[in-house]
Amino acid sequence: MLLRVVLCETDIRRLSIENTPQSVEELCEVLRANLSLRGGFILQFEDPAFKDQLTNLTDIRDLPEERATLKVLFTADAALSVSTLDTASLPSLSSGESDSQQWPDPFPIPQFSHDVELTLQEANRRYAKDGSVMVIPKGMKTDILDTLADSMSKISPYPERQHYENVAKALVEKHPSLKEPGSGKGWYGWFHSLKFKLGNYRQKLSAAGCPEVRVNKRIGEEAKGSRVKKSKKGEVHYCPDPPEGLSAEDMEGKRRMIEVEMLKKDLDHQRIEELMSATFSKRRKEIVGDQPLIGDVMTRWPAMFCERQVRAEFKRIVSTDLLESFLNGLDDLVPRLLEVYEAVTKSGKKPALKAILDCVKKDNTNERRRTAALLGLPHYLSEDPSDIIRMCDAHGESLAAAMKGMQLGLLIGYEGDNQDAFPEVFDVAVVVEENIVLHNFKDVPSSFTMLLGIIYCVTLEYPRAMKYSFEFLQKVVMKIKPDEASARVHGVRNKLLRYKL
Repeated sequence: MLLRVVLCETDIRRLSIENTPQSVEELCEVLRANLSLRGGFILQFEDPAFKDQLTNLTDIRDLPEERATLKVLFTADAALSVSTLDTASLPSLSSGESDSQQWPDPFPIPQFSHDVELTLQEANRRYAKDGSVMVIPKGMKTDILDTLADSMSKISPYPERQHYENVAKALVEKHPSLKEPGSGKGWYGWFHSLKFKLGNYRQKLSAAGCPEVRVNKRIGEEAKGSRVKKSKKGEVHYCPDPPEGLSAEDMEGKRRMIEVEMLKKDLDHQRIEELMSATFSKRRKEIVGDQPLIGDVMTRWPAMFCERQVRAEFKRIVSTDLLESFLNGLDDLVPRLLEVYEAVTKSGKKPALKAILDCVKKDNTNERRRTAALLGLPHYLSEDPSDIIRMCDAHGESLAAAMKGMQLGLLIGYEGDNQDAFPEVFDVAVVVEENIVLHNFKDVPSSFTMLLGIIYCVTLEYPRAMKYSFEFLQKVVMKIKPDEASARVHGVRNKLLRYKL
């Protein structure tokens, strides 16, 4: 089957596939694998029944059998759209899924220019005959690196080390004549050349207006905040491109619609979800690029500050279900965490941690065990949580006084006497910059989950006083970028895995 695939006006590909896909979903996967597509998209085809006018492809049987023209329309991420009112029905992905798993493995090496392909074919034949590798002309190497950099940047302009290795390895496997005689692996020099080439290629992308690269290059009066770093916490969609066909004015209009919807007494959650999904690119550009104060974000995007939308936004950013991933990962670790906490306190060290464990002994329910594991984590890691996790009498001191100086954290309200390390919870609020952004949580684990979600949604740094605790929650509990843990967190994870219950 021969396909003409229109990605944009200046990028039209020819693709030949041996086996005809049996469904539209299967066709989408074929296009992702062969054309290195990322994010959500829908397909349109030239329909012979309507004089080759473009029509949405919903049934693979409508597609002409031998030759067809397809147009790819990128969306904010169609797979993340929620069609029901229950966020629990969000499709579940593996809790370990992160941006590294969006990278195809093995990497599909693209076609090079015709003269380079002819040269490589001849060189590969010589390699197969006598094992001789070719001396690569400078112009030919530049052509190869330019083509690879273009393909890689369409997946991510900021590949990680394993991604460069993946591409370099795939290159010499497809074209063994490109192996390096002085390298044990045969591709190590290509690895370094690709890193250097993509660094230069990002400058071209920035000049061309690529949002994810431009946001990292802001200088002078363009910048409202400090220089923005690239994605650090496993964000798959850190600063995505706008959906094709939606202008900045269109998305601003949809943003105003969200404000109107939020003023209604009976919220149309499905409508709000559709509008939030359509404006995802604009919202990320504002939050990542301009770094506004939390009050400004709440004013412009009021729909984002509810549990439903925090979960939906987190899934758009990381492609992982927030609540399911967090609680499942936590439940797997709670028994081991409590055991290692107990072992530490037997020596008389960490009295605050012992007080937390004593609370569990009084009431050994699953919720209390989860709470103890979370509240005890910073004490076990020798961190001070006093400015991030605060407790206050729900009917006592004013909220303003309780939140004073609180940049990020949880405010746990309780009723009655506070004799325990963690009393019966009345209400838990998520606080950012002395503003309550979420509240009415009746347990600590759920509120911790939403705090982590808000950090991703508003692109906040982990608080310095508990940076290892939050890193542990991300990389060990939720398994987002688990291979990039710091030495301290890596050591704790290994200890937990070796610990026998």
